Amino acid sequence: MAKMGDNENARLDEAARAGWLYYVAGNTQDEIARKLGVSRQSAQRLVSLAMSERLIKVRLDHPIARCMELAAALRQRYDLFLCEVAPSDPASTSTTLGIAQLAAAEMERWLRRPDPVVIGIGTGRTMRAVADQMPAMQCPQHRLVALVGIGKADGSASFYDVIIRLSDTVRAPHYPMPLPVYARSAEERALLTNLPSTRSLMALVDQADVSFVGVGSIGEGSALFKDGFITAEENEALRKAGAVGEITAWSFDSQGRLIQGLLNERCAGAPLRQPAKRAMIGVAMGPTRRAAIRAALTGRLITGLITDEATAEHLLRR
Repeated sequence: MAKMGDNENARLDEAARAGWLYYVAGNTQDEIARKLGVSRQSAQRLVSLAMSERLIKVRLDHPIARCMELAAALRQRYDLFLCEVAPSDPASTSTTLGIAQLAAAEMERWLRRPDPVVIGIGTGRTMRAVADQMPAMQCPQHRLVALVGIGKADGSASFYDVIIRLSDTVRAPHYPMPLPVYARSAEERALLTNLPSTRSLMALVDQADVSFVGVGSIGEGSALFKDGFITAEENEALRKAGAVGEITAWSFDSQGRLIQGLLNERCAGAPLRQPAKRAMIGVAMGPTRRAAIRAALTGRLITGLITDEATAEHLLRR
């Protein structure tokens, strides 16, 4: 008798085949039903299963004129080396829809290069969504290096680790950062960042040809607070100090200036350069992140942006 796992795998195999026939080969559901020897209703369910199980990842190749115009305007206003704008879905509450796919496509372009490159990788929900969109690849010539740790003060780790997941997908050597996001004190941070292994890791970060990072908010909606890296009191202290956003856990004000003291003196991740020394692509969208994105652009904390149509329009209003 076949095991339950075998039946499930066979079902997913059939769904993947149906998904390929529909989205890649362009078959109708009637054609899929005939080719797979199932009813039209079964073919429809298999295609739906392929999507719900994320067996199929769709990228839009047609350039949408409005998005291209917005991207060009943002590039000019903020002197960006790269800007991509995804269409907005007014009914969606997602903070990654569209931009995760665009960022994955840009990361894939870097990974397709024959010459070795070093790619810096941030963490968090957005970057995890980007990693989930990456196709399986073989990239032994490249190196992925984490820009921030994932540990909390209590020793637990974030659900949104990215670099190991990404490395497993693209088969590239990876260098995680075995440090907490925030040390317990400035003295502990100095001790951790002066370890020989940490100095070697930071030297590799300085060699990064490009980095991909999320841009988070401070205050209401702060992912650092939601995920347990900072307390409500620390979140409020940052807000009162003028912080509007964070990149790899480094907080900054509305002009993109790093906040002095507070959590920044305990941040154990790779230093956030101002202005950015190399290609630094921010991937972010949504109303709660608009102030943070604008500040990051103003302060030259990022030199590239991948966002959505509604956010782009807001950034260009003033």
